[in-house]
Amino acid sequence: MESTAYPRGGEFLLQATEPEAVFTPEQFTEEHRLIRKTALDFVEKEVLPQNEAIEAQDFDVVVRLLKQAGELGLLAHSVPEQYGGLGLDKVSKAIVGEAVGMTGSYGVAHSNHTCIATLPITYFATPEVKRRVLPKMASGEFLGAYCLTEPAAGSDALNAKTTARLNDAGTHYLLNGTKQFITNAAFADTFIVYAKVDGERFTAFLVERNFPGVSLGPEENKMGIKGSSTRQVYFEDCPVPVENVIGEVGRGHAVALGVLNLGRFNLGSGNIGGAKRALQVAARYALERRQFGRAIAEFPATQEKLASMAARIYTGESLQYRTAALLEAALGPLYEEPGLRETEARLREHAIECAVCKVFGSETLWSVADEAVQIHGGYGYIKEYHVEQMLRDARIQRIFEGTNEINRLLIPTHFLRRISKEPEALARLSAAVDALGRPLDVEDGPLRRERTVVEALRRLFLAGSALVADRFSGRLDDEQELAMHLADLAIPLYAAESAVLRAVRAHLAGEDAARRERLTVLAGICADDAIAAGQRAALAVLAAVGDHRGVREQALDALRDLARLYDPQAIAHRRQAARWVMEAGGYPL
Repeated sequence: MESTAYPRGGEFLLQATEPEAVFTPEQFTEEHRLIRKTALDFVEKEVLPQNEAIEAQDFDVVVRLLKQAGELGLLAHSVPEQYGGLGLDKVSKAIVGEAVGMTGSYGVAHSNHTCIATLPITYFATPEVKRRVLPKMASGEFLGAYCLTEPAAGSDALNAKTTARLNDAGTHYLLNGTKQFITNAAFADTFIVYAKVDGERFTAFLVERNFPGVSLGPEENKMGIKGSSTRQVYFEDCPVPVENVIGEVGRGHAVALGVLNLGRFNLGSGNIGGAKRALQVAARYALERRQFGRAIAEFPATQEKLASMAARIYTGESLQYRTAALLEAALGPLYEEPGLRETEARLREHAIECAVCKVFGSETLWSVADEAVQIHGGYGYIKEYHVEQMLRDARIQRIFEGTNEINRLLIPTHFLRRISKEPEALARLSAAVDALGRPLDVEDGPLRRERTVVEALRRLFLAGSALVADRFSGRLDDEQELAMHLADLAIPLYAAESAVLRAVRAHLAGEDAARRERLTVLAGICADDAIAAGQRAALAVLAAVGDHRGVREQALDALRDLARLYDPQAIAHRRQAARWVMEAGGYPL
């Protein structure tokens, strides 16, 4: 299959996307709605009532729930039908991930199993291993763990010290080493383990719990997500059959980085689910809690919080399902097993979008959980009130699947590396510099102000990238602050475009008028938030590059033009959004 058969990753940074090309929750099929109902019913009726036992680290309860999820098909969405799964699309994966994300630590155990512990087998194992293992992963008979991090190798995961040596008979690799912070370790039946063959060739292996030489360290005493087991895993001359190599010897980096892209996407979905639940708890408390003779939800300061929380969730939801459709276009054909190199390429394609999902989702969950505690006041700091646990559970999300700093660095470096040999793309960067300060020409139509914000952010990102690449000769390794500032332009660009195009698409499709109004107002709030984020990042970039190429004044004009795009009815619109949150007792869509 040719790489051009699916949309290119990072294309949103170079040019506008047509509304019709964006998938939105309004397009869910009947099958999607059924999956969502099944997942939400399971969460509300089975998982949430067991929160006290899960928080007390009763892993028997966690395992029982995972096996129930398997019986319902909630572990099988990403396993092909020929290997005992459902072979569903990535939209379905996002739907399930969002639902279980509402549960905190159970969701971590669930998503770890269905994503990074199962997908290396799905995409890279031999057909024989797939036939033997995947049906049990899909049903919950086998539960999985992913072993990449080591005591001295966290973000620098490819610097692993775990080794693998082929025995004299050529039948088994002998693994030796220690893996750190391994989710699901206490009850996992399978481990995806990365080791260096002969100390050099980084390779992925499928290790099974009953193999000799596998042992565990004690349970880590964590701040949050207590219901997901976290331990060290030790390998001492552990014999792994040669057929259990995942992918190819020496290509473990391709397995790890490709699957981590999906892990980042999946984490973003779970974070949006967690944020929805935090908003629900906060909204209901605000309606019940009375101060100065009225519910605190009636105070404009509280309403501003509720509106901002809802708008950020709306934005995260929009970019998650947009990304789900992009991933499906790239990865859906992989169920047909096209070959390892094609698989590696397709898993890498949307690395930028997946990094945005991870960063935006985890920071949304943290922001919403933090505001939920604030709305509860002193009670939010008490364990009896569940928002205390929500905040503790949320903190790890900015560290999982590559820290947010690592993911921010990935965005501009990946982008500039990709376009470095593409004359047309490089010309777009140069043109963006020349166009700084000129009026933007955006067609009339729904949400014209918001679409203009998106185009202004795109121009600033492209111009900033051109100036940074030129000023520092494309070497961003030693300019990490600048790389992260560029990422902080790219992230609100993707977020705002996703939110705005969702609302535009609803107008073009003739969506119900009440829903169109809600989408439009929430997209407008998102656009204002993107203006604020984009200004901060662009100012930081401009300060670093100075008057390089003599464009300082034009760039400042562009920032002033961006500021002029703020919604003059912003307060009224946020109050309207808050009323919808209060009426719904949570997320209003």
